[in-house]
Amino acid sequence: MKIKQIHHVAYRCIDAKQTVEWYVKHLNMDFVLAIAEDEVPSTKAPDPYMHVFLDAGHGNVLAFFELPTQAPMDRDHNTPAWVQHLAMEVETMDELLAAKERLVAAGISVIGPINHTIFKSIYFFDPNGHRLELAVNTGTPEMMQKLDAVKWEMLEEWSQTRKAPKHAAWMHAPEVKA
Repeated sequence: MKIKQIHHVAYRCIDAKQTVEWYVKHLNMDFVLAIAEDEVPSTKAPDPYMHVFLDAGHGNVLAFFELPTQAPMDRDHNTPAWVQHLAMEVETMDELLAAKERLVAAGISVIGPINHTIFKSIYFFDPNGHRLELAVNTGTPEMMQKLDAVKWEMLEEWSQTRKAPKHAAWMHAPEVKA
């Protein structure tokens, strides 16, 4: 068996309607489906929910659950806020910059663009506190080949030392960052 693609990624939301409207307005996603039940199909637990689905492009679906009878949403406080995030790709740097401009104009705080050498990205939060990233690929085929050639060595070194391997330190060199 080999995975064909991700069917959907689901997160919790505070308010399903607010969440759908935010993603439609700020990220131009289409609202494609809503499912509401009083019982969880997989567990049969009595737990009413609204499950909404948004088209994130190219067969990618972003979904949210509103769970009105559960304790308020919270995050994993043992994990830094920057770690758990959803990164979505845009086609060009102009699109990335235009998205930032629209988000900032709407009063949304945006970090970036940040240059990661093989892509540039901006970061911001949705109304539920989920960290989002918009990224545009900037890596050359040569860069990607260099990274591919060292990935297993890097992983093995990390697993032994828990220190950042230097196989791809060239990504952080000032002359590459320009």
